[in-house]
Amino acid sequence: MNFLMEIMDFGYPQNLSPEILKLYITQEGVRSPFSSKPSDKPVPNATLQVTGAVGWRREGLVYKKNEVFLDIVESVNLLMSSKGSVLRCDVTGKILMKCFLSGMPDLKLGLNDKIGLEKEAQLKSRPSKSGKTIELDDVTFHQCVNLTRFNSEKTVSFVPPDGEFELMKYRITEGVNLPFRVLPTIKELGRTRMEINVKVKSVFGAKMFALGVVVKVPVPKQTAKTSFQTTSGKAKYNASIDSLVWKIRKFPGQTEATMSAEVELISTMGEKKLANRPPIQMEFQVPMFTASGLRVRFLKVWEKSGYNTVEWVRYI
Repeated sequence: MNFLMEIMDFGYPQNLSPEILKLYITQEGVRSPFSSKPSDKPVPNATLQVTGAVGWRREGLVYKKNEVFLDIVESVNLLMSSKGSVLRCDVTGKILMKCFLSGMPDLKLGLNDKIGLEKEAQLKSRPSKSGKTIELDDVTFHQCVNLTRFNSEKTVSFVPPDGEFELMKYRITEGVNLPFRVLPTIKELGRTRMEINVKVKSVFGAKMFALGVVVKVPVPKQTAKTSFQTTSGKAKYNASIDSLVWKIRKFPGQTEATMSAEVELISTMGEKKLANRPPIQMEFQVPMFTASGLRVRFLKVWEKSGYNTVEWVRYI
């Protein structure tokens, strides 16, 4: 009941912040403020959190070891023709953070985005030499980010919530670095046989590798029998999704792998052409690689108490 009272006040939304509402989800009962018996634990002060300048973070946090973890997670949306030309390509990404910091720290994040570097160069009155720049589209921030400072200085400054949260989301449509190239060859040998050859090339650095690579090649519904030959990984026919599923556990950079498959079909009068089937799909994770080229230039932490911080940046 106390949880619902903090969300609504006379029918109007009052506090919807998950970080503050977590204070009222307890394993033990919360003592009524009108009780005459003394309470062992102080009741959380929601009014202070709602009216304060930093409503998403409570005061008095203390950690023996101060740590900051930052993950950049991106998804590549690519549509390629059968001849290998790119029809549509964009990257959607998000920056995830996990903060275990004492007190009320102030963080500043620097990225290699074009607008931010141009603004920084203007403030320093000299051209920027930060290497490749990227142009971010459709950027959305967590409520902790100081939007006034971002609009004026183009810097991501914020007082982080405690624990895990999503700092920002973005999209990039130009200058996308494709981690793989898929080269399929499909031959129809009559009405009841098909020959499928798929070559996958990794174009990222030789010192990196992809994990959990899955290639899904669609086949007709009337598929009856399949046989495979692969240079890496394992392949099988999945009748539930009408696709040949090729899985490679670890795919090193600057290498290639091939899959050859023979497909036998059941002859039907209403047979559809393979060209009407969905395109080839691919799933993978490449640690320390971003298709957008986004990089963290710096992550500065100011803490009044003088605690040291440990920073960890990971790209996926």
